[in-house]
Amino acid sequence: MEHLWPCDVPPGTVKHYQRGDEALLLQGDSLALLPHLKASHVIGDPPYENVTHAAFQKGRLALNTNDDKRRRDDGLGFDGIDEVRDEVAQLVTACSQGWVLLFTLAEGVRAWRDPLQAAGLKWDTTCFWIKPDAMPRMNGQGPARGAECFVLGWAGRGYRKWNGGGKRGVYTHPVNGPGRHGAHPTEKPLGLMRELIGDFTQPGDVILDPFMGSGTTGVAAMQMGRRFIGIERDPRWFELACDRVAAVLPFQLAACADDPTRPPPDEPQPQQMMLGDDWAPARKPKPPRTEKVGTPGG
Repeated sequence: MEHLWPCDVPPGTVKHYQRGDEALLLQGDSLALLPHLKASHVIGDPPYENVTHAAFQKGRLALNTNDDKRRRDDGLGFDGIDEVRDEVAQLVTACSQGWVLLFTLAEGVRAWRDPLQAAGLKWDTTCFWIKPDAMPRMNGQGPARGAECFVLGWAGRGYRKWNGGGKRGVYTHPVNGPGRHGAHPTEKPLGLMRELIGDFTQPGDVILDPFMGSGTTGVAAMQMGRRFIGIERDPRWFELACDRVAAVLPFQLAACADDPTRPPPDEPQPQQMMLGDDWAPARKPKPPRTEKVGTPGG
């Protein structure tokens, strides 16, 4: 693979945050920024299909409205993927030198497969994230959705490479597991993203998330010893992602980098200072002290 780091801030970036040689976070439109970027792998959670956004908004409006005229929720807060799906497929295929992994509901698998293959991606398979604590279906008119898919393809040269051997593409993680921040409406579990990064990437790889949200993939990437480029359009989520990435502590990195099965550490509450267009963490807590223990018989 060609040299991918350090990475220049592409034109069109509204604001950026860089953490040493570990992470580069960009506020802006993925469609404008992706043509200027290259990465070892693309791992992202694009918006859902338009019909899913509409159903979600309708359900939230009905659920959050009553006679006292309580404030209505405006849905997920971002548009569906339908109008830009083909362009996104072209861009993520072009900028990845390895895997392209995109989350979607079951209804979106075929809709993603066709444009990704048309872009030149070597289609691999569909994998599943099982949600043991998924929300029940409140109206009782059928089973609740208990899983989400992600589509997978190879944009690199030669044979596909991963660390899972003959492992099945089924990942079971609770939505409300350890390390959950909880602010973003479609946040993925930190444990899930750590397991995926451990299976599909190598230490030192550059992982690009074109739909960064609150930055869970970036937190997982740094904990696993990878480097990270994230793009987010919404300033609320961009600033939250900056906080979360800046709050990953060096001793967490050392403890977690080589063990994707290790439970993620509790996420520290970020206390950040804004310096113009740059973000910097407040004073970091010292790592826990360890007592020296003599060898047996010593």
